[in-house]
Amino acid sequence: MEHMMHELSRVLGSQIPSLLGAMLLLIMGWTLAHILASMGRRLVHQTSLDMRVAGWLFPGEPTRAHAVQQWVGNILFYLVMLLVLMGVLQILQLTQVNEPLTRLLGQVFEFLPRLFSAAILAGVAWALATILRLTVVKTLTSMRFDERFQDQTAVPVEGGWPLSRTIGETIYWLVFLLFLPAILGALAIEGLLEPVKDMTNAILQFLPNLFAAGLILAIGWVMARMIQRIVTNMLGAVGTDQFAERAGLDRMLGEYRLSQMIGILLYVLILIPVLIGALNALQLEAITTPASNMLETMLGMVPDLVGAGLIVFVAYAIGRVVATLVSRLLAGIGFDAVLVRLGLAQEQAAGLPTSPSSLVGTLLFVAVMLFASVEAADTLGLEQLADLIAGFTVWAGHILLGLVILGIGLFFANLASTTIRASGAAQASLMAMIARFTIIVLATAMALRQMGLADEIVNLAFGLTLGAFAIAFALAVGLGGKDIVAQELRNWLESTKRRES
Repeated sequence: MEHMMHELSRVLGSQIPSLLGAMLLLIMGWTLAHILASMGRRLVHQTSLDMRVAGWLFPGEPTRAHAVQQWVGNILFYLVMLLVLMGVLQILQLTQVNEPLTRLLGQVFEFLPRLFSAAILAGVAWALATILRLTVVKTLTSMRFDERFQDQTAVPVEGGWPLSRTIGETIYWLVFLLFLPAILGALAIEGLLEPVKDMTNAILQFLPNLFAAGLILAIGWVMARMIQRIVTNMLGAVGTDQFAERAGLDRMLGEYRLSQMIGILLYVLILIPVLIGALNALQLEAITTPASNMLETMLGMVPDLVGAGLIVFVAYAIGRVVATLVSRLLAGIGFDAVLVRLGLAQEQAAGLPTSPSSLVGTLLFVAVMLFASVEAADTLGLEQLADLIAGFTVWAGHILLGLVILGIGLFFANLASTTIRASGAAQASLMAMIARFTIIVLATAMALRQMGLADEIVNLAFGLTLGAFAIAFALAVGLGGKDIVAQELRNWLESTKRRES
């Protein structure tokens, strides 16, 4: 027992200095780690590096800057504690545990120069990107680029970044993209380096095409806007808008003036070939070829569209003028009293939504526009639409002609009725009513036949009506007045014989 206690005290006695040294190193290292971590957090905060990193990693969350400070402090703390732990294990001569940590720390320190090089490259990229972004934004702002762009495009910017800030941010991240292969190369991350290199090379090769397309589009757009404004102002100065108002075209154009519509048309005509050129400059065959073909097809249709538009425009102007003249002429000759003359009203009604003369003018305007629509559809090569409109026009013509026939029939029916009543003959009222009814029935049948509405039914009804009147007359004469008819026939025969003798 004494021997065992002696050996234990001998072993512990030899290890006590090592244990004390390890504990002292652990305490000092722990204290130093806390001091360095606190200094690192303070340095990151004073240089505003925490705000920048938080802005990159968590956009719109400035409160996450405190988390960045904690990350830096924890990294420094655990790195120092790892070194302290290796020293403690070395003092305690625990080589089996210390060797893996030594190899790990060796790899970490071997990677630190690469990390330092990558950090330097990232810092250079950040500085260059920041300077370029600030320069571009300041230059565009001093040129009042955003206000001029908004005035030219008439597109208000509601919320978000202005265009100058967007361009600056694009250049900012483009610089980082250009530095990315060098940063990955410094870190020796070969698996990620090759795809990033290929992507960067593809972007760099595409940038000249993109720049050329943007330049073509910008110059073409500026020229189109200039020509649009010049033409609009020139047409407004020569009185085009006043002519459109006198011709009644302002109703068709709505809130736009005629000069503005012509300016917009020229703007679109100029912009289409500009878009074709910009798409061809991109040299993306899979995308640009279908889009260019579509735009070229639209450009080829422009002459037909312009011709059809001119036909409709001229027809609209002529139709409005002719309709107005005809309406005023008919109103001047008393056409608004036609309902009274046809017996459809006792007096000229003033509460109608439109007068008969205005209605005739409107129908005439519609007829002119229908004929113009047929010609416009033919110009555009829309044969089926042209045939459809032409067929509708013919059908509407039959309907109008039928209404005219019915109106003439009503006029003659009233004329016959008035004439018979004025003769003072016996049963004049009955005969006037019969004559009026007969003429109206005949005119209605003729009108329905002209309209093409169930010709067979109209013919059958008219034939049955006449047959019924004939049978009724025959029965009335044969049954109720045969003696009178026989006497009249004898008198007629006797008078004929006397004239012959």
